[in-house]
Amino acid sequence: MSTKPDYTLPLYPSSAPGSLGDTTEDRPWLEVYRAPNPTGAAVLICPGGGYAARAEHEGAPIAHWLNSIGVTGIVVHYRVAPYKHPQPFNDCVEAMRITLKNAAEWGIDAQRIGVLGFSAGGHLAASLSTQAPLETRPKLSILLYPVITFTDPHTHAGSRFHLLADPTDATAIQQFSNENRVDANTPPAFLFHTVDDEGVPVENSLLYAQALRKNKIPFELHFYETGAHGVGLASHIPALSTWPLLCANWLRARGWAT
Repeated sequence: MSTKPDYTLPLYPSSAPGSLGDTTEDRPWLEVYRAPNPTGAAVLICPGGGYAARAEHEGAPIAHWLNSIGVTGIVVHYRVAPYKHPQPFNDCVEAMRITLKNAAEWGIDAQRIGVLGFSAGGHLAASLSTQAPLETRPKLSILLYPVITFTDPHTHAGSRFHLLADPTDATAIQQFSNENRVDANTPPAFLFHTVDDEGVPVENSLLYAQALRKNKIPFELHFYETGAHGVGLASHIPALSTWPLLCANWLRARGWAT
């Protein structure tokens, strides 16, 4: 299994809409890691970082794990601060459009493209799942200690501050509290959180699960009693390191994983 991506593509052929400069961080891109024994399924990966950065351990290592179960992993290097909404969201929608356009070439079933996100990347993944145009919505979402709500007292203040032009705008806060945007077109979800997460309160996952339940959307929810925020695959933490196995089983039940 290669540790390098099979394809690296810019999200936009020229200057990105709303660009603030001409550095690498002003030119969002994606990296495609194809599975050696593919099932045809693919998952977009949105690393966390509070919309201020993108955590490396929540990018390529996740693609390699997905590859190990036959799933193509696509890491989305979306724009972060000083960029505000709508740039990160638009970048993720564009990543989905590119994946759909190239599905046949990359050996991907266009009806089996999901999204995965950690923390603020989980907020982005949930936004794609609830607010993107229907043709670019994923078929499932994997939300890992995600930021879901922008409402107090359960929000992650840093994510709200970095994403919204005015973090006190009541209308924007409601718009990007994704528990308010779940509907019949929202895909099934797998969620993992720790109860004593001090970075993003566990209520975020609860709120999303409750909204899915209300709308009769299938979901699987796993809470662990204790564990720090931002653990990624958690391979160094025996208890938490079971979440990838649970998620793989959830994907297998849907015919997405080997």
